[in-house]
Amino acid sequence: MAFIIKPLVTEKMTNITDKSSEDRTYKHKGETRTKKAQAKYGFIVRPEANKLEIKNEVESLYNVTVVDVNTMRYAGKRSSRYTKLGLIKGQRNAFKKAVVTLKEGDTIDFYSNI
Repeated sequence: MAFIIKPLVTEKMTNITDKSSEDRTYKHKGETRTKKAQAKYGFIVRPEANKLEIKNEVESLYNVTVVDVNTMRYAGKRSSRYTKLGLIKGQRNAFKKAVVTLKEGDTIDFYSNI
């Protein structure tokens, strides 16, 4: 069963991916340390998917090694608008977002299939 609906290719997620893909140096108690790069990518997944299922599917689809999976649930938002026909009410669907951290050196190219 496919748990991944689509990859997140938004400006915010692209900034997170770019920021996490670079080695970062920082000072801790007077000494300089380096945090290794571990790229992060976002996906919209099915609400019933758990972290192990998401990890296995990303590894099989993109041939990478997944280190960590963070998930977030989003509630559906209600909306209403006034039209010529009167007040129209509706609701957007609830969804789940997963941020996947890959092993150092692994990358995913979403545009390779185009």
